[in-house]
Amino acid sequence: MNRLYVFGTGNASVTRCYNTCFAIEDSEKQIFMVDTGGGNGILRILEDMDVDMSNIHHIFITHEHTDHLLGIVWMIRMIATRMRNGLYEGDLHIYCHQDLTETISTICRLTIQDKFYKMIGERIHLVPVRDGQTVPILKFPVTFFDIHSTKARQYGFTTILENGQTFTCCGDEPFQDDCIKYVKGSCWLTHEAFCLYSQRERFKPYEKHHSTVKDACGLAENLGIQNLILWHTEDKNIADRKKLYMEEGKAYFSGRLYVPEDQSIISLE
Repeated sequence: MNRLYVFGTGNASVTRCYNTCFAIEDSEKQIFMVDTGGGNGILRILEDMDVDMSNIHHIFITHEHTDHLLGIVWMIRMIATRMRNGLYEGDLHIYCHQDLTETISTICRLTIQDKFYKMIGERIHLVPVRDGQTVPILKFPVTFFDIHSTKARQYGFTTILENGQTFTCCGDEPFQDDCIKYVKGSCWLTHEAFCLYSQRERFKPYEKHHSTVKDACGLAENLGIQNLILWHTEDKNIADRKKLYMEEGKAYFSGRLYVPEDQSIISLE
């Protein structure tokens, strides 16, 4: 069985939940982590969810924005510490587009001790990936693709789970038609939903290059998606977010709709 660990569900400026990041677990309990959030809060979340850092050997960073990137400094520091203490077997691979490898290396060089930083290139590997490139990660063939961001360069990915179902992450910006070949017909799709369409005047998602619940659900319906996961949201409605987003979303999407909370686990079956 493959499971989705939802570490965080919020957008860049949230304070009532963590920034959106997640992981896919394979049948041997190994972890493919996607983004790391904006700080060391990721360490507490991993602890609370009983995720053993020693099982994380593959991390993908979608883009350079702080809410997706800065937690990688803490992941590198903690995993490097485990490596030095003999508590971590094997190597860590961090995947990202070519430009981002230098950004991650520079941030780590400026913020962590040399004894940890020098592990980059030894047992911690920054692996650049190209648009359309497929890489075997754990038990999955993962195909990375450029989402054609209107802001910072950003990649998503699509993969085939152990049960044969397709799982696709298309980043945290509105969908671009150039990505149809990677997304259409996916069994599972994760998509950003900055706010309710009914609250678009309050949160102004379009000015921030984001979508609403209605937009994401209408897109998923048109692309033949079976399971849609909405996150990267505002947090002002956090207490009623799931109820409100489900109510609006079901008017536009006929498949299974998920609006997870931080630290949720979803069975990908």
